Amino acid sequence: MAKVLVVDDEKTIVKGLKFALQKENFEVLVAYDGKEALEIFEQEAPDLIVLDLMLPEIDGFEVCRRIRKTSEVPIIMLTARGEDIDKILGLELGADDYMTKPFNPRELVARIKAVMRRSQNRSTNPASLQYIRLQDLQIDLLQQKVRVRDKEVDLTSKEFALLSLLASNPGRVFSREKLLEHVWGYDYYGDARTVDVHIRHLREKIEQDPAAPQLILTVWGAGYKFREGKNV
Repeated sequence: MAKVLVVDDEKTIVKGLKFALQKENFEVLVAYDGKEALEIFEQEAPDLIVLDLMLPEIDGFEVCRRIRKTSEVPIIMLTARGEDIDKILGLELGADDYMTKPFNPRELVARIKAVMRRSQNRSTNPASLQYIRLQDLQIDLLQQKVRVRDKEVDLTSKEFALLSLLASNPGRVFSREKLLEHVWGYDYYGDARTVDVHIRHLREKIEQDPAAPQLILTVWGAGYKFREGKNV
């Protein structure tokens, strides 16, 4: 039985979602503030977290940031606001998906199942041993580590997924829609601009001159590709 932690300070939302999840045979843990959520996460090791952004004690952004320091547990963000910045920032911090309130509990349960399927597929089909080197960039696909000019670079899970996909297919052009499909999954409902934001942040971290990138190249009207070169 999969264990889901629901974190929201609105008790009616928690009650409705708990009922819907229990009907689908999920074990449900609940927390009503960010501090309690982190405590339950440490004690219970849930399989997925549904995390509201606007929480007492510690907000959802900070909860997500702290969890991502030690765990890749799937996280679905909830927001009462429709602003793109909230959604994009949540995804940059490592959230796997988001939903805007108000929402249908059944739709959220469907999203939870989809995110968990993707997570299980990643864990049962690990990437083969591979090490990529191009100029000053070194990518360890097995340990998910990146070094630039012999210094380790801290990437979010989505940034690493984008970089490893592009670098593993040098010269191949990926449209924004294809990158969303590969990295965020078929069930992701977000905007293709999310890709542009992640690419921009990646370039800031790995390119010597982000304004004139030499590794992740823009193919105007088509998408992005990784520069062709010798992989070691």
